[in-house]
Amino acid sequence: MGRKIKFGIIGTGAIAQMHAAALQNLDNAELVAVFDKVETRAKEFADKYGVRYVTSFEQFLADPEVEAVTVATPTGVHGDVAIPAARAGKHILCEKPLDVTLEKADAIIRTCQEHNVRLSAVFQSRFARAVQAIKKAYDAGRFGKVTLASTQVKWFRSQEYYDSAGWRGTWQLDGGGALMNQSIHTIDLLLYINGDAREVFAYSGILSHERIEVEDNLCAVVKYENGSMGTIEVSTSCAPGFPRRVEISGTNGSVVMEGDKIIRWEFVDNTPEDDQIRVSCGESEGMQGGSGDPMAIGHCGHAKQIHDLAEAIIGGYEPMLSGREGRRAVKFICGIYESCRTGVPYKFENANFIWHL
Repeated sequence: MGRKIKFGIIGTGAIAQMHAAALQNLDNAELVAVFDKVETRAKEFADKYGVRYVTSFEQFLADPEVEAVTVATPTGVHGDVAIPAARAGKHILCEKPLDVTLEKADAIIRTCQEHNVRLSAVFQSRFARAVQAIKKAYDAGRFGKVTLASTQVKWFRSQEYYDSAGWRGTWQLDGGGALMNQSIHTIDLLLYINGDAREVFAYSGILSHERIEVEDNLCAVVKYENGSMGTIEVSTSCAPGFPRRVEISGTNGSVVMEGDKIIRWEFVDNTPEDDQIRVSCGESEGMQGGSGDPMAIGHCGHAKQIHDLAEAIIGGYEPMLSGREGRRAVKFICGIYESCRTGVPYKFENANFIWHL
């Protein structure tokens, strides 16, 4: 048996359960500890997964057995825990987004570089078979000239969801609403496949929820650096909630993905491999969900990403999803919010930067 990187988890909320489940059966990583300042939560979590718990953050970071940590706190405090962890020499898996502003995300990235630790930003959807098939086709030029790259995330969250925790629906700790929280994985896929944006114009609003500061609906129009265009529709008001949809279209072909499966794969130059892709990527592998229930997701995507990070730590190279890759979605989303705030298009070439809470 090869080396296993020993992980600790910071936080014991819903997403921490996914991290723990993902760590259970990996051949290159294992969970050894959890931190939560509330002892009852820490103990319950530790007992469930058969690890030790710590209620002192300083003691947790001083533990020499913990080589890497996963950050599973509310978004607005990611930097508050990731930066001290990096200074303590811990490699980091940070839940999406890195933080709620580009300034804070950059501080995390910079600190990890200064202390020579690996940083991986959680966008587990990239590891899906369907996503990798689309990316491979894109990089091979099979779409021809890409014309449109769009997404719809028409999800549903009840009022009780927002009321269940004081940080939900706040700018300071949630960092945004339907776009930043629920749709950032899909936004990342647009950028990963089609490249960064040049300009965006957006509208947003609170249309169906009470006592929240952030948007529950947003629509945007995008111009990408490669010359293509697209639309973004995101919501937490669309009962009962529907699978996310990503569409990439070009002069030589078009692909549509719903959830984590391909529902349309059509190219002018059809090949035998295309028939195989329609079959292998036409069934869900359980890597996307949550359209109506935030916990209706599997942990296999997290497992693939943690495995990748552990391999990078062992091998001394950058993980597939580095901090710089995680930064791209934060930058794009902050630009969208800036357009909503100003009522005019936001041009990323002028970003020096934007969107301060």
